[in-house]
Amino acid sequence: MTYKRIDTSEYPQQLAQKADRVREMFRPFHINEVEVFESPASHYRMRAEFRVWHEGDDLYYIMFNPETREKIRMDEFIPGSLLINELMKELISLLKPNDVLRRKLFQVDFLTTTTGEAIISLLYHRPLDDEWEQEAIQLREALTSIAKVEVIGRARKQKRVLYKESVTEEVKVEGKSYLSLQTENSFTQPNAIINQQMISWAKRHAGNNSHDLLELYCGNGNFTLPLAENFNRVLATEISKSSVAAARENAELNNIQNVTVVRMSAEEFSAALSGELESKRATDAEIHSFDCKTVLVDPPRAGLDKDTLKLVSQYQRIIYISCNPETLTENIHDLSSSHKVTAAAMFDQFPYTGHIETGVVLERKS
Repeated sequence: MTYKRIDTSEYPQQLAQKADRVREMFRPFHINEVEVFESPASHYRMRAEFRVWHEGDDLYYIMFNPETREKIRMDEFIPGSLLINELMKELISLLKPNDVLRRKLFQVDFLTTTTGEAIISLLYHRPLDDEWEQEAIQLREALTSIAKVEVIGRARKQKRVLYKESVTEEVKVEGKSYLSLQTENSFTQPNAIINQQMISWAKRHAGNNSHDLLELYCGNGNFTLPLAENFNRVLATEISKSSVAAARENAELNNIQNVTVVRMSAEEFSAALSGELESKRATDAEIHSFDCKTVLVDPPRAGLDKDTLKLVSQYQRIIYISCNPETLTENIHDLSSSHKVTAAAMFDQFPYTGHIETGVVLERKS
């Protein structure tokens, strides 16, 4: 929950600096061209978290300056979606006079969609009782004039859901729309426009294939479902239980029937595929029946571990989405004896920050 004040006029210069940094990092791999995907300069984030500050009868949102730890009052949030900004103002006005809902409230999280749905999570330093729930029900009803809103209360070892814990996003890729179930407190791509551009880029470079796709770290099926039509079948793995459930439900929502989602870590899958690990999940999914020649990975910041690198190096094509260009370049170096980079891109998922999202396609050398 850190924040620096934003001047949107500075965005073009900041984007250019990021792009130069990426080109420099990729230079040792003889990458001549990097596609740059620009974010909207404002209202691009579909989720946000705020601390709540109590000052007498007043109540307001704050974030902290990452360098000075100074409290910054947030009556609006320029990176946040228009819906987040609208809900921020209405919610705080409803909470201020309500002693039950504001007592020991310390944080508010917003998750919104481009389709006008939202989840508001209220986090407390006290137990939540039936009185709280009755007040929260009325709060939810008051907010429905703005959007289709779900309210969730969280406290230590406690969670109260009114009445759903997920919203349905519509992801538009190359003229097609995909429904995406997004669950509270689970990972979702924060920048809706950039996310659609990332998927489109991956689809374009995947092309149409007569073989299968292996996807590691599939999350809720964000890449899986749009890419499914590019391949005969898709075998996707993910360790998070809630994300696996969402990916399977998303496949049903979109009537996509050539996707198999297995709850396994990349390390477990690698061991099961090589025969080093016996796994009922792998057996039930019939992982050895897939003819995968392309692999898509979207790993955490640590990048690919040694065993997963060994696994992906066996595939003809690797589509690698990365949230950390440092570990990506390390992994490219490790793969350089067998593969070469044939396409590269930078996706500005987080404007006004040093964070860089990148993608590369690696093809097996002939």
